[in-house]
Amino acid sequence: MALVTSAIGQGLLWALLGLGLYLSFRILNVTDMTVEGTFPLGAATAVSLIVHGVNPYLASLAAFGAGMVAGLITGLLTTKGKIPSLLAGILTMTAAYSVNLRIMGNKSNLSLLSQQTLFSNQFLRQLPQYFDSVVMGMGVISIITICLVLFLNTEYGQAFIATGDNPTMARSMGISTNKMVIFGLMVSNGLVGLCGALVAQSNGYADINMGIGTIVIALASIIIGEVAFGELTLGQRLVAVTLGSIVYRLLLLAVLQLGFSANDLNLLSSIVLALCMMLPQLDKILNIKKPILKGVQTND
Repeated sequence: MALVTSAIGQGLLWALLGLGLYLSFRILNVTDMTVEGTFPLGAATAVSLIVHGVNPYLASLAAFGAGMVAGLITGLLTTKGKIPSLLAGILTMTAAYSVNLRIMGNKSNLSLLSQQTLFSNQFLRQLPQYFDSVVMGMGVISIITICLVLFLNTEYGQAFIATGDNPTMARSMGISTNKMVIFGLMVSNGLVGLCGALVAQSNGYADINMGIGTIVIALASIIIGEVAFGELTLGQRLVAVTLGSIVYRLLLLAVLQLGFSANDLNLLSSIVLALCMMLPQLDKILNIKKPILKGVQTND
């Protein structure tokens, strides 16, 4: 039961990563690799500030801001520099590696041992084991999801959605698509940076390599949510991403219980994501075959 609770808690914390990528990947229709550099950037920023005596709440907010700066750079490279979004994200991600090392004092790992974090709250410490991450994750993801739903239903939010749906039509309506792309990448990477800060505080450390494979985790949350829950409204899809993140963590837990090593997590993540992405195609094939089989039986 403790392992299941831990998986749910981690799923809720990592759901911010899925929501961040959902804004760029699904709504804006932009392929953004920046997240692999933004996640450890947020973690490094928060942990370094906490170690230097900054309040954990302010440190987490600073991590969000650092993520927005990374998103701004990618957005400017894409819109003003006319660099393809995929390459722009890779450039920013690569540069972030050196920045993260500088932030952590040229150390590859920075511990939060004996430091006050968001999880040091007296109420959270009184909860059963691993329930602190469940409560914290539930609180943060609920606030972020509500804010995103409210924003996407505003006039500016609708312009944001229109930019991803049909940029040409959006421009004809007077929408500055470049500004929307920049704004979207900033918010997206801000959420990823915040996710990195929360995960680092939950784990008790920040590591320079903790961003490896994060885009696969984010995509898994999105794809699993879409496959498992089908056609939904935009607001429901945001909730589905969170549920997809939890399901993904539970799937990894189930696989690890079969005897696989934790070193195989990236391999397992890729396999799980590939299977989830193939499910719609497999379902389509099965739906085509079923009527044929029924017709054969009827003719007989």
